[in-house]
Amino acid sequence: MSERLDALTSWHADWKGLRVAVLGLSVTGFSVADTLTELGAEVLVLSEAASEDHERLVPVIGAGLVLGPLDAVPPALEAFAPEVVIASPGFPPSHPVIRWTRDSGIALWGDVELAWRVRDKVVRADGTPADWVLITGTNGKTTTTQLTASLLVAGGLRAAPCGNIGVPVLDAVRDPEGFDVLVVELSSHQLWYIGNADAVGQLSPHAAVCLNLADDHLVWHGGAEAYRDAKAVVYRNTRVACVYNKADEATMRMVEEADVVEGARAIGFDLGSPGPSDLGVVDGILVDRAFLDERRRQALELTTVDELRAAGLAAPHIVQNILAAAALARSLDVPPDAIHRALREFRLDAHRIQVIAEHRGIRWVDDSKATNPHAAASSLRAYPGAVWVVGGDLKGVDLSDLVADAGATAGAAIVIGVEREPVLSAFRRHAPHVPVFEVIPADTGDVMTRVVELATGIVGEEGTVLLAPAAASFDQFSSYADRGHRFAEAVQHWIERGSADDADGSPGSD
Repeated sequence: MSERLDALTSWHADWKGLRVAVLGLSVTGFSVADTLTELGAEVLVLSEAASEDHERLVPVIGAGLVLGPLDAVPPALEAFAPEVVIASPGFPPSHPVIRWTRDSGIALWGDVELAWRVRDKVVRADGTPADWVLITGTNGKTTTTQLTASLLVAGGLRAAPCGNIGVPVLDAVRDPEGFDVLVVELSSHQLWYIGNADAVGQLSPHAAVCLNLADDHLVWHGGAEAYRDAKAVVYRNTRVACVYNKADEATMRMVEEADVVEGARAIGFDLGSPGPSDLGVVDGILVDRAFLDERRRQALELTTVDELRAAGLAAPHIVQNILAAAALARSLDVPPDAIHRALREFRLDAHRIQVIAEHRGIRWVDDSKATNPHAAASSLRAYPGAVWVVGGDLKGVDLSDLVADAGATAGAAIVIGVEREPVLSAFRRHAPHVPVFEVIPADTGDVMTRVVELATGIVGEEGTVLLAPAAASFDQFSSYADRGHRFAEAVQHWIERGSADDADGSPGSD
């Protein structure tokens, strides 16, 4: 069996009759099943639940479907006797079906490895498949993925952001138009599966970056060391550029320890003056000293902090993301003027340090996507003195260090979420000078309405209210986007009420 799997490194290989079990039926799981049935494999999909569309389409594409609990190995899976199991990234290493797969000696892949194996379905004019650029990190992955794709397109390349950003890599690989570069955002979950793949299926990207490292997803991985090891997989077999964060020693260590293709270069970035193989900032100018022949004596200007500020991109952590994206783009020969041009047009996604309103002296900032302490710290540093809305599903992470450091600069804190006591305790122990207010769901009805009411009373005539929860959203909301939308709606209702009061001749109207 190993010999057959070793031969499956092309879309044009013989996949017919290969028995593959697909775990999970979200967008990723369906892309895997759809690809494999097109290749002629025999496919069985197993999932605890599925959307109506996916449940209807799986039999249509020619795959089997088993819906129901997966807290033990289903008899249907054992009877199917799969030669390969391909798991959606939500399945942790400790999951009973994953443990059974590994204990049984069955090949275990993720969707990204399958995509790498069949990446030659559509090739470029020279007959080669698209280059891959890999992006991971505890924070900033999606922004950097979007930035990198934008810079590559500005440089005349056909580029597609895909992976953890929401578009399955397999969908990008199968796009009939084809691409020059796939910019692949990878979560630590996806990287764990890549790291556990056999040597034949391992990726070899053109360039890769780990933006930063901080504790996250520790329960899924089983600890901080396992999480770090998963992130480090991003650099494995890199051919041209290993981009790392000079301000985050962990990423430098990953590059130093990585097994890369001979000739691959280490390219650093940070907000300081760059060395001759780095990107950085000099007198408010973002510069490249890595991708030019005279890099020991010269630098190439990419843009300025003032220009980024005009585009809403001057927060320090966003500037770091820009430098990382620029390094990846420069490794593919995108000229500096194209980078400059693209950055003038680029805008951040919703819920990523987004100013949603400025009214009556109060600035409201939605960074609902700050779902861990590292991301929240970046936002707090961008808005010192803000009223900080914090809390939610902590995912086993302790906020003490965050509160003691960046949180201590907040003007006040409004604590939300079901797990409020650990957050309140962190403020009592590490930042007792910060006024803290609590939103208790049972007492308030709508959480964000109460948040806005409290915040307006705290801020007074001028200030910033920052939603940067440092926690996941699922305790009270359906997603971080839902949390951000509800915050924005509550702010808008407050503005509308104020406008109505003005129209009625309330104090302050003209």
